[in-house]
Formats: sequence, C-alpha cells, structure tokens
Amino acid sequence: MTYDIEKWDKRFLELAKHIASWSKDPSTQTGAVIVDQKRRIVSVGYNGLAQGVNDLPERLENREIKYKMFLHCERNAILFASQSLENCTIYVWPFMSCAACAAMVIQAGIAREVAPYSENPRWIEEFELAKQEFEEAGVELHLTKGIGL
Repeated sequence: MTYDIEKWDKRFLELAKHIASWSKDPSTQTGAVIVDQKRRIVSVGYNGLAQGVNDLPERLENREIKYKMFLHCERNAILFASQSLENCTIYVWPFMSCAACAAMVIQAGIAREVAPYSENPRWIEEFELAKQEFEEAGVELHLTKGIGL
C-alpha cells in the first residue's frame, strides 16, 4: 500500500506538516490540506479546539479532556471548505486519518488520501478500520514511506 511519492504529493505533505505546527496540542500536532484535481488548495486544517474556545493548559495537558474537545485536522479542513470536496485529495500529517475522520472524508466526497506510513501501536486499530472504510468506499489511500519530511 506504500508508494513512491510524487513531486506534488510531497509538496502538499510538506504543507500539511507546516500547518500541523500551528496546533497548540503539546503532544501531537496534525495538519491537513485539501486540493482539487487542478492542484488548487481548497482548504486546510489542524487539530485544536473549536473557534472561541479557550486553549487552557488544563485542557491541552489532560489527554482525556483534550480527546473529547479537540477537532482533528481533517474535520477542521472539511468544515472550513467553502466549496464541494468531490474528487479532491486530502493530505494528512503525520499519519493517516482515524476511523471517524475517514468516515467524514468519505462523506465529503474526497476521492484520495495521502499520508505518511505509520506503525504507531497506539493508533494501529484505528488505522486498520480507516483502511477498511476507504477500501469499501473506493477512496484511494496512498501511504508514503521514507520521504524525509
């Protein structure tokens, strides 16, 4: 399932990595870039609290609270898009979408996801569920290995 990364895919993954750095999450910063078929950026997102909700240390540093309150980067990118996402590609950093975000990617009409390959044991079950969802829904999943970003 891993493939040799193409020039444009590398560029957009690098941008997703940069956008991830905007997150205030002290443990895991994630970023997403959605582009159309002409390689135009449609939307971006990073993980964090909803607009207007305070980034308080007791929220950011408490994993249980943070997981309940944070929006993932894919969700933010989908919510902030101001046009149809049909047949777009989503680039996600530093690993592929979780199962819930995969479902949102599918529902939004996104046709392809590109993300770095990860064997993070904490997320392996989520990744396997997301892979199943993408396969059943016909969303192309490209996991990159060793791209040096």
